[in-house]
Amino acid sequence: MTERQRLFIGGAWVEPEDGHHPVVDPATEGIAGWAPEASRDQVHAACAAAREAFGPWSRTAPDERAAVLARAAEVIRRNLVPYAELAQAESGATTRTARGMQVGVAAARFRRYARVEPVEQPLPPQINEAGPFGPAAVVGAVAERRPVGVVTCITSYNNPWANPAGKVAPALAMGNTVVVKPAPQDPLSVYRMAEALQEAGAPPGVVNVVSGSRPEVGEAAVDCPEVDMVSFTGSTAVGQRIAEVCGRSMKRQLMELGGKGAALVFDDADLDAAVAGIGTTFSFYSGQICTAPTRVIAQRGVYDRLVSELADNARRLTVGDPRTPGTVVGPVISAAHRDRVEAYVESGRKEGARLVAGGERPPCDRGFYVAPTLLADCTPDMRVVREEIFGPVVVVVPFEDEEEGIALAGATDYGLIDYVWSRDVARAFRVARRLRAGQVGVNTVGRNMEAPFGGFKKSGVGRDVGAYALHAYSELQAIVWPG
Repeated sequence: MTERQRLFIGGAWVEPEDGHHPVVDPATEGIAGWAPEASRDQVHAACAAAREAFGPWSRTAPDERAAVLARAAEVIRRNLVPYAELAQAESGATTRTARGMQVGVAAARFRRYARVEPVEQPLPPQINEAGPFGPAAVVGAVAERRPVGVVTCITSYNNPWANPAGKVAPALAMGNTVVVKPAPQDPLSVYRMAEALQEAGAPPGVVNVVSGSRPEVGEAAVDCPEVDMVSFTGSTAVGQRIAEVCGRSMKRQLMELGGKGAALVFDDADLDAAVAGIGTTFSFYSGQICTAPTRVIAQRGVYDRLVSELADNARRLTVGDPRTPGTVVGPVISAAHRDRVEAYVESGRKEGARLVAGGERPPCDRGFYVAPTLLADCTPDMRVVREEIFGPVVVVVPFEDEEEGIALAGATDYGLIDYVWSRDVARAFRVARRLRAGQVGVNTVGRNMEAPFGGFKKSGVGRDVGAYALHAYSELQAIVWPG
């Protein structure tokens, strides 16, 4: 593709001052497009445009804002196929994933936040005795949610549609304006989202998109004085640096960071269900997802059988061109990331893990492919057990009893999503409540899209999804009056 994308600032398409960088198709290693490199001044210009638009947009009636989001959802739905083809070219997702879980989920998220919800919560009146503040009186109060202001949204590469939609839609619904800084690996889809919002009637400056492959672009979008809040999805290390900058000026933060999901599998588990759920680590986004059950903690009674069935599951999966029907596992995002995942696998072998499946690079002529890999007989001190790999790699650690299983699950810096498989539902819920994770799946890897999403420990700060996202992108204001 020879077309060179322009930045979207203040409702206008602007030539980047620092040129373009190639966006590489992970499946073919060809050029999927050319992404603009914003200068620091252009990033700040986007923030200034968002600040100018904030006042009028925040005062727009909620149903009018909702109508813009609803129309954007329809534009996205109408263009699902070409949008999915672009997302596939950028991210290496399979056709089914690009259409259903990327573009399809993005449209659903815009539709979700096109629902007008109350922002006021009446509070019980309070009877105040006479005193220094005046005579005795009944004082009423209401708590109301107000928009935060200008929100910088820094998005992840693993889902170039659903992740930014999950930030932009609730932020706009609450009356904020946004500056989106997409991941450098697959930023072009976010510009299509900006086009959809522009077509839907979003006023100039309400949505701005700036991209770049250099850290300076993201830094400018975080440290700009016009920015009131930063919403970030990515690694814990980068999140910590962003938090330091935000802390200096008291910017609000929403951080969705790394994960190392523990899947506790008890002796009485439905192993077919457990294997199917854990196996999504191999197939879903090629393991490039922070919610994956990558760290299996298996009770001794089912350990050998579980390892055997997970290995069979991994070997059955078709690895290859994501555009080919029947492909289950596509490429990872880049050659550098492929090398990183392979280095982790080799590290596990050197530390004593038993390689049960995978471990060899798939025989593909082009593309950044990693075979679904299973490492068994792991111990809690191994790097592959402690650190986030972000690829189609599952590690298995044995445990004896419930207390040991819970302790092993908690032996990590992360706490995003854990899982419990047991036919004893009372035990499953008992264990779930003791796990230090923002969400726990009991006998499922499914999600409830109204449930709060976010992590304990180093997996993040704050919660979003459903109504919780409206809370995340707002400030509480109390108004009181004499009755």
